[in-house]
Amino acid sequence: MVSATKQVPEPPEGTPDGGVQETDVQETGVQAVAATPGRDAGARQGSGTAARPALVFRVSLWVRRARIVGVRVARLVRTGVDLLLPGVRYLLHSLRRRWRRSLQFRTVLTTLMLAVTSFAVVGAYLSSQIANNLFQERLTQAESETRYSVKQVQDTFDGAQVTDQSSVITLVYDTLNAVEGRGSVVQRRYVFEAMPEQTKPRNRWVESRASDQLTISVIPTDLRKAVQESGKAQFWAPTEFAVGTEDRPGIAVGNKVTFNGTVYELYLIYDLNTAQTTLDEIQGVLLAGAAVLVLMIGAVAWYVTRNVVSPVSHAALVSEKLAAGQLQERMVVKGEDEVARLGASFNHMAASLQEQITQLATLSQMQQRFVSDVSHELRTPLTTVRMAAEVLYDAREDFDPINKRSAELLYNQVERFQSLLADLLEISRFDAGAATLDAEPTDIVQLVAHVIEGVGPVAVEYGSVVTLNAPVDGIVVDMDDRRIDRILRNLILNALEHGEGRPVNVSVAANETAVAVAVRDHGIGMAPADAARVFDRFWRADPARARTTGGSGLGLSIAAEDTKLHDGWLQAWGERANGSNFRLTLPLRQGESIGRSPLQLEPVDVTFPGSGRDRTMLLLEHAQAPQDQSAAGLPRGAAQPVNAHAATPFPPATGTKDGS
Repeated sequence: MVSATKQVPEPPEGTPDGGVQETDVQETGVQAVAATPGRDAGARQGSGTAARPALVFRVSLWVRRARIVGVRVARLVRTGVDLLLPGVRYLLHSLRRRWRRSLQFRTVLTTLMLAVTSFAVVGAYLSSQIANNLFQERLTQAESETRYSVKQVQDTFDGAQVTDQSSVITLVYDTLNAVEGRGSVVQRRYVFEAMPEQTKPRNRWVESRASDQLTISVIPTDLRKAVQESGKAQFWAPTEFAVGTEDRPGIAVGNKVTFNGTVYELYLIYDLNTAQTTLDEIQGVLLAGAAVLVLMIGAVAWYVTRNVVSPVSHAALVSEKLAAGQLQERMVVKGEDEVARLGASFNHMAASLQEQITQLATLSQMQQRFVSDVSHELRTPLTTVRMAAEVLYDAREDFDPINKRSAELLYNQVERFQSLLADLLEISRFDAGAATLDAEPTDIVQLVAHVIEGVGPVAVEYGSVVTLNAPVDGIVVDMDDRRIDRILRNLILNALEHGEGRPVNVSVAANETAVAVAVRDHGIGMAPADAARVFDRFWRADPARARTTGGSGLGLSIAAEDTKLHDGWLQAWGERANGSNFRLTLPLRQGESIGRSPLQLEPVDVTFPGSGRDRTMLLLEHAQAPQDQSAAGLPRGAAQPVNAHAATPFPPATGTKDGS
């Protein structure tokens, strides 16, 4: 043996050991010891060191390939999920929509679910009862046969006259084979085991014996403990044992037997595979029968609900057409049952409604035509009467007091009559559908300020202060400024007339989709029930109120119609002795919907949020008769913008925007 530290001379080519030269080894990259027998241990160690990097490289290569395959599989799974998920969502959405919209689908599906639940409960109960009965039958039979077989074994052992070990083994084997009961209805297997830790001297010639390669491990521990601790009592327990490649259910029945002074445990195992097969067949029959019954119940439910739901669906369709104005639609009536009577009653109701609606429509058209015709016919004579009234009114100073008063009353009532006629003509245009909207981008804050300035004399007459709270930058809205001007003028004049000389507050605000104008007075107010009817034509909260107050009774109705043309809201709030609040809400752009109003309908204590350049206020009040007002060239009670920080009313003076 050559030491690993010495160089071993390479034999020349052709030497008997068949070695190769060192240069060949370096070129081929193979250790010399791999080709030459008899190399030392150091050379073999060098070979293992060179092979280790190659193994590590191969392992890392396979790990990398496994990662690539895993990434590709994950991508395929993700692609499959992305493709299937929309389909699953669409299916669930379709089912939910069908459930909500189809009474027949909901009824049939509910019936099927209840049927499946009922069959599952009944099937589980029947299967449990059948299994228990089969098991009890096999258990009773197993206990009876075990008693008889154990008695035979004990009698055989007690009468045995054997002295040598071979005779004992043969006797035990033959006896247990007889107990096994081959060919009987209930096949049995046995496990014969000597009890451990016996204190009496014995000849343990037979330690254990079992059939079909069974072992004592197939016997449950609790059963063994019960048999070992008892006398001659018999015990049983369920178990499983292997037969070939399958596990079969069984019953293990245990007893004690003695032979030649040795106590043994004898367990007979009964195969329940035939009972399990019978139970499986019964469960299969129950499952197939339940499936057939569920399908039959579903078909019956579909047929019955179809006969009941179809007339209801037809009635719903006819009702929708009637609601859309197709008053000639009727239900198809077949038979004489309840559904037929329902259809006949429905058709009778539709005919009655058609007749009444036709009569009402005709009457409404006649009324509208009458109002329109009368309004147009009255314009010419009213113009003549007004001209005559103006002549008399201008010459009233030359009349005696009675005629002078008559001329003034005639002039005022003709003015009132002309205003009423103008309102009637406007209402007739709305009724005829001739009203059109001429919307243009307009600053609603400037429009409100213009309206407030226009009602200045009226505010002075009633002694009310009008304030405006609005953004300084203004709010541009797509609107018909003529109609909005009429709405706002009507609301502010109405607030001044019923404000009892108290302040009137006008607020303007906007959000992302809408702009709102609120007119708040602190006068007599109105009840909540009155607020719901305040936009009706010719309606008055106090029918006994003198006609000298209030307009024609059509102003708020016209304002509501103008608001509808803008797709807006006009709402009212009121409370007795606490004033009222009217809110006009318009969309910022035509065609857009209003999400919510920027101002609340039920007002709180009037405050002016924001400060500086965030707001502006226009205040109108009657003058306190200053000495220099006439000299300044201002009419008495003229409207002037004042500083928003004013806490108390003061005489009008030149003012600026808040924050300027």
